[in-house]
Amino acid sequence: MPRRASVLAEAVRLLREAGVASPDHDAAELLAHVHAVPRSRLFQIDLVEESRREAFEALVARRAAREPLQHLTGSAGFRHVDVAVGPGVFVPRPETELLAGWAVESAGALEAPVVVDLCTGSGAIARSVAHEVPGARVHAVELDPPAHTWAERNLAGTGVDLRLGDMATAFGDLQGRVDVVVCNPPYIPLEAWESVAAEARDHDPHLALFSGDDGLDAMRVLEERAAFLLKPGGVVGAEHADVQGASAPEVFSRAGRWAEVRDHHDLAGRARFLTARLAR
Repeated sequence: MPRRASVLAEAVRLLREAGVASPDHDAAELLAHVHAVPRSRLFQIDLVEESRREAFEALVARRAAREPLQHLTGSAGFRHVDVAVGPGVFVPRPETELLAGWAVESAGALEAPVVVDLCTGSGAIARSVAHEVPGARVHAVELDPPAHTWAERNLAGTGVDLRLGDMATAFGDLQGRVDVVVCNPPYIPLEAWESVAAEARDHDPHLALFSGDDGLDAMRVLEERAAFLLKPGGVVGAEHADVQGASAPEVFSRAGRWAEVRDHHDLAGRARFLTARLAR
């Protein structure tokens, strides 16, 4: 039986040659996955059984073809929860955890807050809020039926009110009753097609990626729907592309009904999400 170190080294080489951004991390995650152990326990494995080696090499080949790592393992870690993901749903990114953290903090400062997650996708943000703010009444909506199916799986048993529908018309029954609206909308301009990483462009639903010529079509819809849903003084937070640090907040500033319109950076110092408060 081959040793773990040699099996990993060969996988890392293949992934690096394929242009995978994090070959060491991904190879270790896949080897841990076939052994059904956390990556932190890989050091306890010395020899790799033949059946596990074959399964590992098959997964490495798929990752080298730029299939998302999370599709291969079947899950994605997000803040303090794991969500099931696969073909048909947008894989939540680590940078979105900052937006989710803002939603958790905003909801956690209130008693029995009402929170709405628009464009919920896998349900990662809604699940995080429900998990970290037990007193919150969380609602979520997703337009794409395959993604909605994944959200149903991830939100089962959480108490989240999940609906299938368009964020532009969702939750008419909650007009003026919401404390926090959070959204990770599509925001990539159509012209940026070629610049999108293969993992996203070829595997994430395009409905979750692209949003008109300037990438802000969904942001404009969000601005209107958030104003409809929120109580006076309620808050909205939305992720955007790093190049939209001025243009995305401007959608809210120009509407004339928002106060405290601010943009926030991620841990790498890039513009990442905006927040605003509905004027009283």
